[in-house]
Amino acid sequence: MNMSEPTQFINAALRGEMSHDVPMSRHTSWRAGGMAQRMYRPADLADLQNFLQHIAEEEPLIAVGLGSNLLVRDGGFTGTVLLMHGALSELRLDGDTIYAQAGVPGAKLARFAAANKFCGAEFFVGIPGTLGGMLAMNAGCYGGETWQKVDRVQVLTRRGELRVRTPQEYEVGYRHVALKSKSEEFFVGAWLKFETGDVGAARKNIKALMDKRIASQPLQLPNAGSVFRNPAGNHAAKLIESCNLKGMRVGGAQVSEKHANFIVNIADATAEDIEKLIEEVKAKVMQKTGIDLHTEVKIIGEHRNHE
Repeated sequence: MNMSEPTQFINAALRGEMSHDVPMSRHTSWRAGGMAQRMYRPADLADLQNFLQHIAEEEPLIAVGLGSNLLVRDGGFTGTVLLMHGALSELRLDGDTIYAQAGVPGAKLARFAAANKFCGAEFFVGIPGTLGGMLAMNAGCYGGETWQKVDRVQVLTRRGELRVRTPQEYEVGYRHVALKSKSEEFFVGAWLKFETGDVGAARKNIKALMDKRIASQPLQLPNAGSVFRNPAGNHAAKLIESCNLKGMRVGGAQVSEKHANFIVNIADATAEDIEKLIEEVKAKVMQKTGIDLHTEVKIIGEHRNHE
């Protein structure tokens, strides 16, 4: 199918919104990055399923929620961005589990669980993303990880087949999730299981974690959360700080002076500024400590042509 012609999708009876040449700076928490060639915001899960059934198999696709763990290079992304936030937003009780779709933000999930007398979901308030991204990378903070709470997940295949999978079908580790069988799929929802508990205590814990996050992270500036994974037995922030890299700048990007594992956009940073700073931090930490830092952030797209 010719993706450049929006009429193709009208003929396919799609109900979502197709946009062209969309600045990804509007859809990433770093507020930086190039254009997405196309962006599709589905009306709901059934519409997304229909979309995938009508799209060309060779079309590059990426699913994006709040864009809190994503850097799109300044040359842009040639393909289609599937915008989950605001589209896959269903959140409800389902028996003794909570069913949440991929576009549900972590803070909303935490508060919904507490309101329904579940405990153990409070840590989700500290994750600045939506459930789809959390499932894809086993996001976590404050001692909790997403897949510790997963009963089963709902996925759409590249061809639009809706499937339900169990955690046993995945290799799950620290900031790592991989399907054991070969299939190109997108997380579109999950059933999460929590213990029942004291709603007052859960709400108090949510407030304490939010206060801790505000006090320790540079939330007033555009950022993507933690940039690097914690190496085994160590913390990326401590390593970066030990190398005296707080405040280091490349263009409009800076290693946060508040939290060393955050890179903040302080002056209209380009994606190139941010990526160069990431590489410089990696190089300096390796040179001084011998430890190779690995990014949590996903970097996609093409470098800008400077010619």
